[in-house]
Amino acid sequence: MTAQEHPFPRVELLMNTFADWLRHRRELSEIRQMDTADFDRIASDLRVSPGVLDTLVRQGPHAADELPKMLKVLGIDEADLARTQPLVLRDMERVCALCANKRECDRDLAAGTAAEHYEEYCLNAPTIDSLERLVKQ
Repeated sequence: MTAQEHPFPRVELLMNTFADWLRHRRELSEIRQMDTADFDRIASDLRVSPGVLDTLVRQGPHAADELPKMLKVLGIDEADLARTQPLVLRDMERVCALCANKRECDRDLAAGTAAEHYEEYCLNAPTIDSLERLVKQ
């Protein structure tokens, strides 16, 4: 066993999850200490309401982890999208982060059935469909 390997992978996963949770709590605390004017300015700069920004912050940094996986499954190049349509990608990330259908999405991504079912629950489906039409042109 190398120095990098942990003898108890589940314990390591639990420790990493707890560390991520603590980091997120510290970040939330820092944001809560920010005055309202600064928070509102940041929300305005990001072109979202303060309420949406607050929700996004509470969701944490992994709230839109499904989006890159979904784009890959559907054959959409995320790097190309970031380069050619960064505002579209940012909006898709916001929609994904606020989505209430994470469990269904994660299940379909894990099962390899996301391409067949995403239109049933994904709020980004209309945008994805329009991107797919653009790619096929």
